[in-house]
Formats: sequence, structure tokens, C-alpha cells
Amino acid sequence: MSKIIIGVLFIAGLIAQNDFFVPGSSIGGYGELHYNKSQSGENAATTKLDFHRFIIYYGFSFSEEWSFKSEVELEHNYVKDGEGELELEQAFVNYHTNNFGFQAGVILPSVGLLNEFHEPPLFLSVERPDYSKYVIPTTWFGNGAAVYGSFSDVNWRFALLEDMDGDAIGKGIRSGRGKGYKTTAYNMVKNMSMNYTGISGLRVGGSYTMHNAPTSAYFTTDSEGNSIVNDADSASVGFSLMEINVKYNANNLYAVLEYGSIAYENNPLGYETSGGYYVDLGYNVGSIVGLKGTLMPWVRMSDYNRGNDDEDQHYTINRFGITYWPISNVAFKFDYGTHKKESDEDAKTQINIGVGYNF
Repeated sequence: MSKIIIGVLFIAGLIAQNDFFVPGSSIGGYGELHYNKSQSGENAATTKLDFHRFIIYYGFSFSEEWSFKSEVELEHNYVKDGEGELELEQAFVNYHTNNFGFQAGVILPSVGLLNEFHEPPLFLSVERPDYSKYVIPTTWFGNGAAVYGSFSDVNWRFALLEDMDGDAIGKGIRSGRGKGYKTTAYNMVKNMSMNYTGISGLRVGGSYTMHNAPTSAYFTTDSEGNSIVNDADSASVGFSLMEINVKYNANNLYAVLEYGSIAYENNPLGYETSGGYYVDLGYNVGSIVGLKGTLMPWVRMSDYNRGNDDEDQHYTINRFGITYWPISNVAFKFDYGTHKKESDEDAKTQINIGVGYNF
């Protein structure tokens, strides 16, 4: 009799375990309002007030392993006459276990600190670092698939994405992004990344991305209207992007270093390389001044070039600011600094004030 009871309890336990998961949806998002004032030399200042981004996440969990995740972004409040943007930034089916995962749909490559995770409370400045625009083309997304996993505090990911537009690559690769709109898949972007998180507060990572982006010369059309692929080596723009990143956020100290370099073949503007870096250093003084939350004065040093260290494409940025998080999901920001092109005598001064949130 006791064996029967134990057997019944065992089966009931399995049933209860299987019934523990309940399929359901989740909603989140983020947004940011910016005040920007900039002036070059004695020129009149340019002042703007912009709700830069409004994003809604939607996800649905089919089971403990299978889910769907998506993100829709509206930039600059509206879309009209070529102004503003409405984008499907993520939309993928996800399979996930403790050590392995798979994604397919509209995805983000793992490159730099901010491309995958770019919510405003996650970085110090009002605007994203220039590095994360002109070296790492944040936010970079496209149609594709990825596999990922982890072992012993090491996380890895390999992603394949749509072709970029070789004709649009030049001063960096940002303009070559296809954003999932009627893109091709002849060569595919290959993105490999790895990071280590085994020390509390520390993340050390890097990635390597390579691609031969087709140009308009990649194809010709025969008399019957069929596309013929020409010599891929001469009719595509090759690039490889190597980057490393380090972030420490613990014991009231905040420090970030990102460095990236891009090498080109057949760049339409003749450039062979581009790249740069930025360093952020901050310290939480909230407890010192008796303030709830996190209050962080910080400084940033950055240098990047958009092509062969050309003086007209070489920029140096020095910036300081203060950021206050009353709670981890809301950040109030102020920063001031200079943005100087090497070929110019005068630097552009910039004042930015903003508020950002995520949920």
C-alpha cells in the first residue's frame, strides 16, 4: 500500500511540475527626452528639444524553453515626409535552456556594450557615445539567426545576418545597414562574440564581425531579365570589425572602456581603416551627500576617425556630466563638453539635459 501511495505522490509531483509554467505575455519599453544646445565658435547656438526615442517591447512565452520577443521603436515623435523613424528593431522566436539558446527573426548582433542593451539608464550621457554611432553602428539590427550559450561565467554568441549595402559603406559602416527591409542574403554578416562575467561588477568582452557587402555592380541582367552574379571580390565591399569592451560597476565606482577598429577592402571612398575608443569614469557620491538613489559625477574621453585618420574625419571629445538615478529604471542626466574635428580651429561646445526610463 505504501508503495502505491509513494507512486501516486510521485506522479502527482510530475504533473504539478509540468503545470507550474503558465504561458503568458510581457510588456516593457523605454524612452528618452533630450534638450541639446551646441555652438561652434561665434556661430549662433542651435537648440533642440526632442523626445528622441519611444520603444515598446512585447514578448510571449509559449513554454519554459520557447518564447517570442519583439521591439518596435518610434524616433522623434512622428513619421512624415522623410522625418522620424518607425522601426521593427527586434522580432524573433527564441529557444533557451540554462546553457544554450537559439534565435531566428529580426535580431541584433552582439557588438559593443550598447547595441544589444541600449536603454537610457544603462549609459551615463544624455546622447549615446559617438563611438556607439560612428564606430559601432548602434542600433544595428537585421533579419537573421543566432545561437548562444554559456559555460563557467563565459557567454558566447554567433549570429548570421542579412547583407549590408556595399554602395552605402564609406565613412564607417552605419549607412550600410539594411534594417531588414527587402535585404539580400548572398554573403551574410558573420558576428562572433564572447564575454566574461565571473567577477562581481565586472564584464570583459569582445567581438569580431566580417562581411563582403554586395554593391550595385554585384549583378548584371541578361537579355531574358535574369540576374547574373559578377566577380564577387571586385563587386563587393569587404570589412572586418574587431572590438573589445570592459565595464566595471560596483563599490560606487563606474568605469567603461570600448575600443574598435574596422578594416576595409574596396571602400567606395578609398578608406582602408576607421575606428576609435571612449573611456568613461564615474563615482557614486549619493551616500556621501545623504541622497537616496545614485548620484554620479563622471568624465568621458573619446577619439575616433571615420576614415584613414583623415583630418576632416578625425574627432576628439571631452565631456563631463552628472547623472542621477532615483531608482534604477529612471535616470536624469546633464553633460557639457567639446567635440572637435582635427581640421577645425574651434571646437563645438555642447550642453545636453535629458531624462530616460525603462520598464
